Amino acid sequence: MSAAGLFVQSYSHDPEGVFSAPGRVNLIGEHTDYTGGLVLPFAIDARAWMAAARNDDSVVRVVSAQRPGAVKTVALEDIYPDSPAVRSWAGYLFGAIWALRQAGHQVSGFDLALDSQVPTGAGLSSSAAVECVTALVVSNLSGITLAPLEIARLSQQAENDFVGVPCGPMDQTASAASRAGSVLLFDSRAGTVENIPFNPSADDLAVLVIDTKVTHSLADGEYARRRASCERATTVLGIRTLRDLSLDELPAALDKLDDDVLRRRVRHVVTENDRVVQTVELLRAGRISAIGDLMVASHRSLQHDYEVSCPELDQAVDSALSAGAVGARMTGGGFGGSVIALIPTELVETVMSGVNADFAMRGFTTAVPRIVAPADGARRDE
Repeated sequence: MSAAGLFVQSYSHDPEGVFSAPGRVNLIGEHTDYTGGLVLPFAIDARAWMAAARNDDSVVRVVSAQRPGAVKTVALEDIYPDSPAVRSWAGYLFGAIWALRQAGHQVSGFDLALDSQVPTGAGLSSSAAVECVTALVVSNLSGITLAPLEIARLSQQAENDFVGVPCGPMDQTASAASRAGSVLLFDSRAGTVENIPFNPSADDLAVLVIDTKVTHSLADGEYARRRASCERATTVLGIRTLRDLSLDELPAALDKLDDDVLRRRVRHVVTENDRVVQTVELLRAGRISAIGDLMVASHRSLQHDYEVSCPELDQAVDSALSAGAVGARMTGGGFGGSVIALIPTELVETVMSGVNADFAMRGFTTAVPRIVAPADGARRDE
């Protein structure tokens, strides 16, 4: 059932509009956005759809196609962090409404129906999609005009301060500001975005996302510990963000750190920023297939220096490369989720068969493949 159909079934009247926001995959630039770094994500065609209408009851009513059951009703005054009324799957949604109100926007009551097709726990930013579509719905129907980067900022605030996940701004920015046919070069220090054309099919390549089916939760503390390590390193080095370190300055900076864990975290971030720069240069030159080595180097850095991979992710990368992938790396926060692989179109089935044959040998759950292409960010659909 569509979001609009669910809305009519739940509220017995038509919605005022239907909106959507996408999940995302990150081509390269992992765990750099919260250190002022560079990232290169793009939106995918898996989207969170929301049908909505205002109400005069000063409440937010929510129903989800993925969470069958009664409509959940919460008074506007009860939407705040740690409120018992919002402790549920809908926390990301309520958080976006809270962030809008915190920014001083006048928000009335709403009836909402959500149908999210973004897989949860797969590292494809299902939470950012829900946050961004909610922020777009509520602002649009309230007569509030918000630029995509403002939608992203408020959605990140919802995840940081309402849900309690200290994520950087990449996921929400990709969901809000991406354009079809391009990757989004996001400079998190400058707060700027640029769409870089990205059309793998023109080179007979496909982008395959391999969901390892290892679910992850960034709220479990590991993500926060990585971020805290980066912050400690900047304090020791006397800089504002790790983005302030160039590749040439890296050796001297590492010499100043007496903690091997901090050294490895810093090395990943600085080298990863450089890999983004190199990737963009290759894409601008039309050399998409040449980015494969940078993708692999990114994964090895995440595996060994940042330590956010897991056996299933490592196996998926190794198997994809053995079967003919041009490049492959984990994507997303890590500790599970998905791998992104750049593959000659004629080898897609071969690569996926190879991955799952190796998974079966190791007793892993069968992985789920998805061909993706750059899609539009958050938008009004009806």
